[in-house]
Amino acid sequence: MAMHAVSTEPLTEAGVGAYAPERSLLVAALLTLSGGFLDAFTWLSLGVFASSQTGNVAFLGIYALSGQWQLALSHLLPLAAFLLEAVVAVGTGAVLHCLAVEIVCLAAAMLLLHHVPDQIVILVISFGVALQSASFRQVGRWKYLSVTVTGNLLRAIDQLVTASDRDAARGARTMIALCLSFLLGAATGGCVTRWLGRWSFALPIASSAWVLWLCRKRSCSR
Repeated sequence: MAMHAVSTEPLTEAGVGAYAPERSLLVAALLTLSGGFLDAFTWLSLGVFASSQTGNVAFLGIYALSGQWQLALSHLLPLAAFLLEAVVAVGTGAVLHCLAVEIVCLAAAMLLLHHVPDQIVILVISFGVALQSASFRQVGRWKYLSVTVTGNLLRAIDQLVTASDRDAARGARTMIALCLSFLLGAATGGCVTRWLGRWSFALPIASSAWVLWLCRKRSCSR
């Protein structure tokens, strides 16, 4: 989605909302790091993507057209769960509650993995990730996605090409920082998953818990 490079809202009106704790760069970077980590983990452990639904859509089409319906279904489940819970998150608008539910979902997935069918674990993970990603979609003045890189890269280019002021350059740097956070999370997830297996969930759980603590702390101190 194309975005305007510079917000036209006055600082006095947008300042409080734009710089709320849940819209800080640290929070966005931690959530994007977690998104990359979970994609690496679920791909290596379960053969699907928990958060990057583009990959699931691509594999769904490939397997469906080749008649491999069971494999197609395995990619349809996280997609359906993600869409359903994104609707719930947008409808409720309870940002911190959605993040808390994501933490519970990831903890449940960590305990259930290898003890219940993988499809159930996939649904639980996608359920939690959708709640978080649909609730946290703005960093400072700029929209972003914590579960993908493509949109954030396009936003960075949009900031650089359509405007040349300092604010646009800051927006581009923010988007690039989030892309690098996703890359770092994916690389870390790929390594840690091979070492720790299902206990790797502890890292995205800790990341989300840190975000929850930061948001609650700053909200209480305002």
